[in-house]
Amino acid sequence: MSRLSPPRLSPGARVALVAPAGPLTRDDDLAHAVANTQALGWEPVLFPHVNGCHGYLSGTDEDRATDLNDAIRDDSVDAVWCVRGGYGVMRILQRVDYESLRRRPKAIIGYSDITALHLAIAARCGVISFHGPVARGALTEFSRASLASAVNAGSDSRNQCGSALHAQTLRSGRATGTLIGGNLALVCALIGTPFAASMDGAILVLEDVNEPVYRIDRLLRQLLLSDSLGRVSGIVFGSFTERGETEDSAQLDSLFRETAEAAGVPCMSNAPVGHIADQWTFPIGATALLDASARTLSIL
Repeated sequence: MSRLSPPRLSPGARVALVAPAGPLTRDDDLAHAVANTQALGWEPVLFPHVNGCHGYLSGTDEDRATDLNDAIRDDSVDAVWCVRGGYGVMRILQRVDYESLRRRPKAIIGYSDITALHLAIAARCGVISFHGPVARGALTEFSRASLASAVNAGSDSRNQCGSALHAQTLRSGRATGTLIGGNLALVCALIGTPFAASMDGAILVLEDVNEPVYRIDRLLRQLLLSDSLGRVSGIVFGSFTERGETEDSAQLDSLFRETAEAAGVPCMSNAPVGHIADQWTFPIGATALLDASARTLSIL
C-alpha cells in the first residue's frame, strides 16, 4: 500500500481535540489542551465527548468512535490531536473510517494508547500519522518545537528527529526503513490482528511506562517468537519509565542489548520518545534513516 502524507498545518489550522481512549482526569486538563493548541498557532475544535467519562473510558465505544470519525470526515478540520492516552483505542479500531482518512489525509497526533490507532492507520490506509505528545500534556519547549517541526508548514520535510545525546549505541550500523512502533505493550497486543502494521524492513521504535523489567522481557520475547524482530531493519528503544524503585537499570540495558543481538540489526537506546517531558515527534509510516553509531534518526 502506498504511503500518503497529510498536508502540513498553517497558522490558524483547525485542529480537532478528541478523546478516543481514557477520560481527562484533572479539572484543568481541557484548558491545558486548548492552550497548547493555541500556543502552536492552531484553532482548537472541541468534539462532544472530549471531556466525557464512562468509567475508565472517555465515553462509550460508539461515542468515542463517532467523535474520531466526525473529525476525520469534517473537511473544515485539518488535523486531529488526541487529548490523552490511557486505555480504549483497541475497542474502537473496527469502527474507524480508514477509507475517509485515506481520501482526505490529515495529521493524527498522540502517543501511549494512541499507538493502537497509529498502527491501525498504517496497516489499513497507509496515511502517515504522528507519534507525539497528547494535547493535555505540559509541553516543554523541546516537545513543542519537535511537534511543530513535524507537522507545520515551512518546516523541513526531511525533518530530523535529532541526535539522542544521552542515547547508547547497542548495535552499530545504519538502516533505512519505514518508521513503525510506539508503546511496546500496544505493539504486542496488535500482533495477529488485521490492525498490526507490517514489520518488513521497518525501523521499530519502542517505549513503555509502568512495566517492570520482567514484563518488558516478556513483551520483547513475544516480538522475537512471532518473528516480528526478524523482519525489522533497525530498533530504537525510547524511555521505559516508572518501573519501580527496586528496578535495576543495568538489567534493562542488558535486556535491550540481548534483544538487539538476537535481531541482528542496528539499535540504539534511551532515545527521547515516550512518557517523558522532552519527546521527539516522529511520523509513523514515513521512511527514515537510523544511524545507530551516530545516535541519529533522520526522516528521508
